[in-house]
Amino acid sequence: MHSIGVAVVIVVLIAGLLAIYCLADVDPGGQEAAVTQLPQPQTTGTVSIEQVLAQRRSIRSFTDQPLTQSEIGQLLWAAQGITSPQHGFRAAPSAGALYPLELYVVTAEGVYHYQPQGHQMRLHLTGDQRPALAAACVGQGVVQQAAADFVITAVYARTRAKYGARADRYVHMEVGAAGENLCLQAVSLKLGSVMVGAFGDGQVTEILDLPADHAPLLVISVGHPS
Repeated sequence: MHSIGVAVVIVVLIAGLLAIYCLADVDPGGQEAAVTQLPQPQTTGTVSIEQVLAQRRSIRSFTDQPLTQSEIGQLLWAAQGITSPQHGFRAAPSAGALYPLELYVVTAEGVYHYQPQGHQMRLHLTGDQRPALAAACVGQGVVQQAAADFVITAVYARTRAKYGARADRYVHMEVGAAGENLCLQAVSLKLGSVMVGAFGDGQVTEILDLPADHAPLLVISVGHPS
């Protein structure tokens, strides 16, 4: 009976450790990182696609009102969320369904890495990196003023493995589709957005501590229009 009791305790301890591990992710440095479960994305809305197309504009002035987790999650889902759980297909088209894009969200609280599987955000960096990111974006104040900056990066190797020299073209097509999805979703949420392409790639990589194979391609600043 004693040995059985010890075995039960060991099983309970292992189960507890596994549960804790499932509530955290591990960053490239091997440290545990907090994971935020985002609210379930909405697949129906109150405005038509024609309306958001007509209303989309580049907005460069925002209030200081932060975005809710629901808004951030909806924007991430529109760009790279899984829309077909059975097949893993995402909201933006991807050559060969290889999905080379990775999304980061920069807010006043920190930098988060989007995990399409599970619709979650993993804490990547703590602290407000928006001022430094704005400096890297040739001093564009809108990047610092935005409630959240969505940085879309690409792992080219995923697409090059199948498409070779043609891969870069496909990746750039994909980032355009994902970026437009996010901007249209912003309109439907009564938010403003602006795409930013002027930035120092190396600076953004350093500021956001991006993995070596994550090449920054697009910054989208989002907030409540002022």
